[in-house]
Amino acid sequence: MTGLDQQPTTVDATTLPRGPLVGFAAGSLGMGVWVTVPGLLLLYFLTDVLAVAPWLAGLALLVPKVADVLLHPWVGHRCDVEQAHRGDRRRLLLLGCALPLAFAALFAVPGDFTGAPAAAWVAVVFVAGNLLFAAYQVPYLATPADLRIGYHERTRLMAFRMVVLTLGILLSGLLAPLLTGGDAATRGGYQRMGLLLAVGMLATMLVGVVGIGRLRRVAAATAPAHAGGWRALRVALRDRQFRWLVAAYLAMSTTTHLVLAAVPYYAEYELGRPGLTTVLVGAFVAPALLVTPGWLAVARRVGKQRALLAAQGAFAVGSLVLALGRPAGLPVLVAAVAVLGVAFAGMQLLPFSMVPDVIRAAGTVGAGTYTGVWTATEATGAALGPYAYALCLAGGGFVASAAGETVVQPDSALAAVRYGFGLLPAVVMLAALLLQRRYTLDRAARAGN
Repeated sequence: MTGLDQQPTTVDATTLPRGPLVGFAAGSLGMGVWVTVPGLLLLYFLTDVLAVAPWLAGLALLVPKVADVLLHPWVGHRCDVEQAHRGDRRRLLLLGCALPLAFAALFAVPGDFTGAPAAAWVAVVFVAGNLLFAAYQVPYLATPADLRIGYHERTRLMAFRMVVLTLGILLSGLLAPLLTGGDAATRGGYQRMGLLLAVGMLATMLVGVVGIGRLRRVAAATAPAHAGGWRALRVALRDRQFRWLVAAYLAMSTTTHLVLAAVPYYAEYELGRPGLTTVLVGAFVAPALLVTPGWLAVARRVGKQRALLAAQGAFAVGSLVLALGRPAGLPVLVAAVAVLGVAFAGMQLLPFSMVPDVIRAAGTVGAGTYTGVWTATEATGAALGPYAYALCLAGGGFVASAAGETVVQPDSALAAVRYGFGLLPAVVMLAALLLQRRYTLDRAARAGN
């Protein structure tokens, strides 16, 4: 018996069978591609393949996410309307399955586009992709709150999702740089990568839709959700526990996406070997496949809140080691990235399993409203992270280039590459830790569910 299969010890005794759990979790494979590949390669694709200046490249990734702040809560409202009128959220999920088309288009920039036109193409496609991502992600994450399960079983459900999501992040994070051509990446290579990964995304997302349907049949859903709207949104935003959880997660999401966007630069300009991108991505993601059951066990023993604070602290410490750069030695740096990966596993599992705890404690609005705000927060962090790193590069005088060009970066740019990958994530993660300490629902959730 694995750590993910331990039975819950909650008052609400419904236990989800493994088959529907795996089907539900499979949907995260496709989402893992969308979360990982643009965050890992898109900034680098713009600055080092399409000759987009760092400040403009960062802006092209940030502006679409600004729209998400409005779009995701609106999708959450529509999600609750679907639940109230139809008894499920299936239509939105199926609409979200068009996301692979946007993913492929994101890297299929027309051949004569460079600089500002290329940035505009990416920005427009990114808006469409983020809307489709919300259409899938919001009802997907509302599932735990829709089921009649307790505190620990919600963590177990999200642990299955986390393992599969991590597998998607790992596979796409390793395959994407290789499919682009590795050290000799070209525009055609990026286009090929986008098409191939899009096919896999579509298949796994459809499996996830089926898995959600099976879960709803196994564990009777709670009472139909309210239709949401601005009143429901105000209730969610006034929820003190939810506000602190969202604020902390915004800082966490910003930090992890900053690190992801910085990996190709750190590998090439600090370590001198672009091929080390796959090594660093593997060191960051692979530990999560092994330690997620461990985080589940820790959460059972000490609670989700304490476990999450420990994960945040470990991430900050590992980031400080990376700020040392090449003098620390490659083995030490890879080990530090692995520490970040262990912490990342906890920071994915625990907050996502705390959101349904908040929803169940509130009991007044539909789950879609809360998850719409949550995914908007995640999307905002996904934009702020690369943007913050792009500002670091611009401040250091980083020189953009097109594919095949060789440029000599100034010392200030090389320092920006290193400190943006190490010191800045540590500072932002410490802010996340301080915000997370204001969340106080966990003890009551453990006792009451």
